[in-house]
Amino acid sequence: MDKLSITGLFVAIVAIYLGFFIDGGSVTALLELPAFIIVVGGTLGAVLLQSSAQQFRHAISLLKWIFVPPKYDVEQGISDIVSWSERAREQGYLALEDTALDQEDTFVRKGLNLLVDGVELDNFRASLELDLDLYREHSLRSANIFESMGGYSPTIGILGAVLGLIHAMSNLSDPDLLGQGIATAFVATIYGVGFANLLYIPIANKIRAIIHQQTMYREMIAEGLLSIAQAENPHAIENKLSAFRLKQ
Repeated sequence: MDKLSITGLFVAIVAIYLGFFIDGGSVTALLELPAFIIVVGGTLGAVLLQSSAQQFRHAISLLKWIFVPPKYDVEQGISDIVSWSERAREQGYLALEDTALDQEDTFVRKGLNLLVDGVELDNFRASLELDLDLYREHSLRSANIFESMGGYSPTIGILGAVLGLIHAMSNLSDPDLLGQGIATAFVATIYGVGFANLLYIPIANKIRAIIHQQTMYREMIAEGLLSIAQAENPHAIENKLSAFRLKQ
């Protein structure tokens, strides 16, 4: 569980509500269902229009990373690679076949299988780099969906404000309806800006950071497997991969 994400979201929401309350405002004044429907529904509709179904589903699946991010232990990864290197030197690449089957990470499993199959070094490198590039591109496009939501949300909030004012102007003779329209107008603007800057854009940046961390870990795995394929000394491989400790 990522406590920093939970703390950040809690602090942001409480600070805004607390400041508004201290200034004499009522928290219930910020709860406007029509404004919420306009801003959230309009933003969601715009994003659905620009995205493919597969990419949108993938973006939604990454939301769990905000509070439960995947863990990548660089130290353990280096230790595993050194162990694989030693076993390959002593028993040959086929000794890693069972190890490949036990891997949960599909990238690691594929790399070990390529090593076991004795794929030529150039093809080995090209295959791993292609996997890395495609995975990174696919994941970043999913993160960009939330960034797009952060761009659309304030504009949809302004649209909600205009709709609220139109409603207010058409009911000047009725104070209740007039007040409702004005409330929707202002709250829609708050929702649009608030959701963009407190949710959508931070979510996009958080997912990007995790993708960057994940990519670096897999780059380390790829470099280690390529070093094993080149029959480098296990100690030399460990020294080479130690640079990735500084990138955590």
